[in-house]
Amino acid sequence: MDDLTLDQLEKAFQASPDNMALLELLLRGCLARADFRRGLECLPAGMEPSGVGESLRNQLAELCLGAGEPEKALTWAMPDKAAGQLLRARALAELGRREEGLRAYRAAVAENPALEDVALANRLSVSVVEFPAQDGRPRLKVISNDDTDQSEILRVLEPVRENITFADIGGLDGLKKTIHKKIILPYQKPSLFQRFRKRVGGGILLYGPPGCGKTMLARATAGECKAKFLNVAISDVLDMYIGESERKLHALFEEARAQAPAVLFFDEVEALGGRRSHTREATSSKLVSQFLAEMDGFAQDNHGVLILAATNVPWAVDSAFRRPGRFDRVLFVPPPDRAARESLLRMLMKDRPCEQDIDFAFLAKSTSGFSGADLRELVETAVDEAIEASIDAGQEQPITGHHLKAALQEVRATTLEWLTTARNYARYANEGGQYDEVMAFLDRHGKER
Repeated sequence: MDDLTLDQLEKAFQASPDNMALLELLLRGCLARADFRRGLECLPAGMEPSGVGESLRNQLAELCLGAGEPEKALTWAMPDKAAGQLLRARALAELGRREEGLRAYRAAVAENPALEDVALANRLSVSVVEFPAQDGRPRLKVISNDDTDQSEILRVLEPVRENITFADIGGLDGLKKTIHKKIILPYQKPSLFQRFRKRVGGGILLYGPPGCGKTMLARATAGECKAKFLNVAISDVLDMYIGESERKLHALFEEARAQAPAVLFFDEVEALGGRRSHTREATSSKLVSQFLAEMDGFAQDNHGVLILAATNVPWAVDSAFRRPGRFDRVLFVPPPDRAARESLLRMLMKDRPCEQDIDFAFLAKSTSGFSGADLRELVETAVDEAIEASIDAGQEQPITGHHLKAALQEVRATTLEWLTTARNYARYANEGGQYDEVMAFLDRHGKER
C-alpha cells in the first residue's frame, strides 16, 4: 500500500471514526508497511477491547508487539482463540514470562497446529542461569533447554524401537497363519514340542518384491515369540581384513545363543550368502561356509535361536542354504491384494486428520501392484497436499479423497519390474518347485493386474 492510499484511508477514518471495517483496512496497511506506531496513533480515544472484533484485536496486538509494547499487546490479544493465544505467547516471551508464554503457545498449537512456530517454542523453552563473577572470573550466562535430560540423550544415541506384532501389519493373513503354525507355536508351547522331540528354532528365508513388509514381518514374528530381536546389518559382518568377517559372524551367533530365545535377522542376505559359483573371491566362499556352519550348529547348540533372513533376489542366494536344518522354510511375501491394500490404507490413515467419507475401496482398486511402501508413499504425498492447504488457510485442513486421488497421479507401483524378473525364473529355473508360490500368485492375481 503506497503513501497516498494510506493517507486517504486515514482521512476517511477520521471523518467516520465508528467505521470498524475502515479501521481494520487502515491497520492492515500499517502492518504491511511495518509502520506500527502510526497504526496505534490512529485509534480513537477510549477504545476498549470488549467492543472490538477478533480480527481487529489481533491486528492491534500485532501493532503493539511491533511498537515494542508487549504489555498492551496482552490486553488486546484474545485469550480464548488460537491466534490470540499465539500473540499472547509472543508478548509473554518479550516480557520474559516464559512459563506462561509456553502454556499459551501450547494451547494455540493444540487448537490450530498450522500456527506452530519452532523458533518461538525454542525461545520459550530455554532457561538462562547466571553465574556471578568470582575470583577474577567474568560473570557467565548458561543457556539450556529445560526439556533436555539424560533420557533425551539416550533416546538420540539409542532410539527406542517398540515391539510390534501381527496386529500391526495389514494383510498377509495366509503368511501370518503359516508363520504362527511353523514358527511361533514352538515358542509358545515348548513342553509339547519337547514331548515330540521337535526342535525350537531353525531358519526361515523370506523373499519377495522390495517394500512388501519382509523386515516388518520378521520384527513382528519376534514380537509374537516374545524373543530378543537382533537385526544384523551387512556392515556388522563384512570386513576388509581376511578372517574378520567370519569372526564377526561367529560372534553374532554366539550373542544370539546367549540371549535365547532370540531372533537373528539378516536383511539382504544375498550379500553374505551369495552363490559361491558366481564369485571368484575365496574370501566370499569362506564367509558362506562359515554362515552354513553356524546355522548347522555342529559345534554349538542353536536351540531357541531362530534365524530369519530376507532377500529380494532369492535366485542369488547359495543353494546350500535351502537344505533342511538351515533355511528349511522359504516363504514368499507377495504384494498385498485388494483387501490387504484397503486394510493397509485404513491403518496408514489412522490417527491422521481426515474426512470420514474417503472411498478406501476405490483407492484399493486403483492401486493394483502397489507394495506396502508404495501405499505409504501415496498417503505421505496426500499428507503433503493437506499440510500445504493448512498453511495456506492458516488452520488445519483434513486429508480428503481429492488429496489421495491427486496423489494417485504421482505415485507408481514399484513391484512390477521384480514380478517380471521372478516370472522368468519361475518358468525357466524352477528346480524343485522353489518358485511355485510366485507362479500361483501371478496366476491368481493376473487378471487384477
